[in-house]
Amino acid sequence: MYKVLPKQTASMYTRDGVRLDADIYRPDAAENFPVLLMRQPYGRAIASTVVYAHPRWYAAHGYIVVIQDVRGRGTSAGEFKLFAHEIADGEDSIYWAAHLPGSNGKVGMYGFSYQGMTQLYAAAAKPSALKTICPAMIGYDLYTDWAYEGGAFCLQTNIAWAIQLATETARLCNDQPAYQALLTTARNLPVNNPEILQQLAPESFYHEWAAHPQTDTYWEELSPKRHLQAVDLPMFHIGGWFDTYLRGTLNLYKDIAARSITAQHLLVGPWAHLPWGRKVGEVDFGAKAASPVDRMQIRWFDQFLKDIDTGLLQESSICLFEMGSNIWRTFPSLNTANQKSYFLSTTGLASIREDSGILSNASPLKSGNPPTRLAPQNSAPSTQDVLVHDPWRPAPSLGGHAGLPAGVFERSHLDCRSDVLTYTTQPLTEDLHLLGDVVIEIDCSADQPSYDLSAVLSQVQPDGKVYNLTQGYIHCPPITAVPMKIQLQTTCVRIAKGNALRLSLSAACFPAYAMNSGNGAVLNSDDLRNAQVITLTVNCGGDRNSQILLPII
Repeated sequence: MYKVLPKQTASMYTRDGVRLDADIYRPDAAENFPVLLMRQPYGRAIASTVVYAHPRWYAAHGYIVVIQDVRGRGTSAGEFKLFAHEIADGEDSIYWAAHLPGSNGKVGMYGFSYQGMTQLYAAAAKPSALKTICPAMIGYDLYTDWAYEGGAFCLQTNIAWAIQLATETARLCNDQPAYQALLTTARNLPVNNPEILQQLAPESFYHEWAAHPQTDTYWEELSPKRHLQAVDLPMFHIGGWFDTYLRGTLNLYKDIAARSITAQHLLVGPWAHLPWGRKVGEVDFGAKAASPVDRMQIRWFDQFLKDIDTGLLQESSICLFEMGSNIWRTFPSLNTANQKSYFLSTTGLASIREDSGILSNASPLKSGNPPTRLAPQNSAPSTQDVLVHDPWRPAPSLGGHAGLPAGVFERSHLDCRSDVLTYTTQPLTEDLHLLGDVVIEIDCSADQPSYDLSAVLSQVQPDGKVYNLTQGYIHCPPITAVPMKIQLQTTCVRIAKGNALRLSLSAACFPAYAMNSGNGAVLNSDDLRNAQVITLTVNCGGDRNSQILLPII
């Protein structure tokens, strides 16, 4: 370990003459060291210490650490526009960092969220000094991985982030009235009248994102995915089971690992977007859930920036936290599970009485061979459930990866609602281990042109408490194929013997996702005024089956 010199502040100029400011932390030694660069928009003094060790800790391990304000943020000059300048500015910043006094010319990058995105954009320019990156919790395709899920607008996280950035913009511009109004709005998110952002922050990215509800050239040009196709760097990918951007982390890892000749490692913990600790929501995952990322990153940088054989290249490339067992497990790939089908059965009362739906295990469907089903005793057979969505009292979001706060919460009070269909297995006779994507296939119809479906997979404890495991959401526009496929958030979990599995279906998950009016997303007060009651019919038997596919290991 090295002593660390007092922090220095330095500036550089981009190719178009914009000044970017940074704090620099150096080891107190007459040696040349690699540089670790973080580029972020929240004021460099924060340095992402909500999830990482302070830059001084990294410097003490023999690195020059540079924390830089991106264009138009902190004290850096220029105009901030979301992701617009990060490729060129990132390339210029890496060149500058590599030539700092005391640098050995090798640069690595780290950071999460926006700070993870700046790594991807910088890597797209393929600067020769950049040797490795550690992107955490990012959007690879900004449409599918960040702004929308299943075609549905991620309302709560998008509006919260837009207000946060707009509030900081008002502060930097010394616009006290706008700052105060936005600060007040941040404490009471306007999910029922998001158009207030048009008044308070007319230049916000939010308006462009909401105006592009389908994947198109706007998203293609904005997303890192387009720019990374020819990039092959060693990458340490970091995600959380309850992070709203886990899709981006996994999609980037899968894409790069499939074609890379360099090391690609993946770590996923039981964390929300922040913080990365042992408790997520109402559940404590134990001491082993505390973040190992700082020490793992030092080992990674030692390997690729100092050419030290740390042994990590001989280890499994995938390390996942298995919830329920509360241990870290290693895997050779993400494709280690076998899919098993559970079919939805019902007495016809699932919309008004908890647990009247049944999840029955069966072999995959074969032509002419209907699935084996479990049905309640002394009940008449039924093949349909009916769900009524009222826009004035939509089924609320609670935890998961899309809600604020995210994580695991007890939800039995939601499953008792009349607008939530529940399907529950018998108590498990042995432990059940899941790893991968849970997929729901729902055969249903609606009395309106468009509708949404929310699916939550939970475990039911013997005492009746219900805790969410993973969830998914899909926006069903007019002329939608049946059955609808909903991909839930990737998970890794052990469900203990004696617990039961439950699938909960609803037509909303508000305000995590924008509601459906019956003819499209509700994104302003007029949309809400025109919203219709939606009646959904879910088919659970006969020739039309709904099922859940579980990745069992």
